Amino acid sequence: MDSSDSIIILVMIALVTMSAYFSATETAFSSLNRIRLKNMAENGNKRAASTLKLSERFDRLLSTILVGNNIVNIAVTSIATVYFTKLLGDAAGPTVATAVITVLVLIFGEISPKSLAKESPEKFAMFSAPIMKVLMWVLTPVNFLFSLWKKLLNKIIRSDNSPSITEEELLTIVEEAKEDGGIDESDSELIRSAIEFHDLQAVDIFTPRVDIEAVQQDADRDAIAAKFSQTGFSRLPVYDETIDDIVGIIHLKDFYVKVYHQGHPLSEIIKPAVFITRSMKIKDLLRLLQKEKAHMAVIADEYGGTQGIVTMEDILEELVGDIWDEHDEVVEEFEKLGDNTYRIVCSANLDEMFELFDKKADEETDMTTVSGWVMERLGKIPDEGDSFAWENLSVTVTKTDARRVLEIEVVITPTEKDNEE
Repeated sequence: MDSSDSIIILVMIALVTMSAYFSATETAFSSLNRIRLKNMAENGNKRAASTLKLSERFDRLLSTILVGNNIVNIAVTSIATVYFTKLLGDAAGPTVATAVITVLVLIFGEISPKSLAKESPEKFAMFSAPIMKVLMWVLTPVNFLFSLWKKLLNKIIRSDNSPSITEEELLTIVEEAKEDGGIDESDSELIRSAIEFHDLQAVDIFTPRVDIEAVQQDADRDAIAAKFSQTGFSRLPVYDETIDDIVGIIHLKDFYVKVYHQGHPLSEIIKPAVFITRSMKIKDLLRLLQKEKAHMAVIADEYGGTQGIVTMEDILEELVGDIWDEHDEVVEEFEKLGDNTYRIVCSANLDEMFELFDKKADEETDMTTVSGWVMERLGKIPDEGDSFAWENLSVTVTKTDARRVLEIEVVITPTEKDNEE
């Protein structure tokens, strides 16, 4: 092997190395975590800031990478063909050159560098960024031509302007982060609650009319004091003749200071009520309550009556879970009685029950509570002992009052798939 052969081999090795660099750079910039880079940049990492800016011009970056990669791959193929033709002759030379370069480029120029870059994309992207900046400047005319070509393609084929990441995809990312150990169960639940928060309406979290604790406007102070003592609430709605005519809200502290002890009329402490529709988004309701400096809103039905109330605590519980204080009676809405048996309080949210049993929502109902769903399924006001089956769930009513179902017992019947597992 003379010196010219050594030079040719060294040149081919250099070209394969450059191919590996371009392949690894493409993978690194394609799979890097922009949020992680952004945090690093905000913490003063200038290389991360430069890499982040470069990733924002991904079209130009990709064009540069592909042009560079194709140039070095074509060059190494051409040089190898000339070298092996000279070495083995016109018959065998091109065939051997194609086989050797294909194997070398696949292993050392594509698969290996891409696998390594995938393991730590941010680190490799930051290493590669200064070099790519220079190459992008050198290949500016080529990138300009490709940008014109892209604009032409966009006019011919209209691109989809859908968001780069959807809510469902974001929830999947959170789930994967939890499974990988990046965040714990409580953090995952909080993030999921925050993401799903804007979809909820007032009717999804309200206290229905029949469960409202309120006082009449002309009630005597002892009766009102007894109601505060009985419920443990710090605020109560005040109605005129019926609960359909709520005139305002009173606070426990105002009542005892001004009415109970000083003898002022109840009307002095009644604060105006905030009235909303059942379809109001709770994110908008939260802003409204903050603006009005209120902690409770009344849901008005289509006839102007009272459908229910929503409190600030109800809204916050959708984000952070149940908030219990010393006056609350802790009630488990879903209690496991056995391997396949559950006791369910029927004021529970219907979607949460379906989620517990890993079921898709019942498309035949618009009900939001377990109570409404059970009554709809039975087609009547339930009696204790009434039962029905839905999919592989056997539902039995275990507790009622005169007008509604309070508790049910659900038995899961194992399916053939469960038995096989």
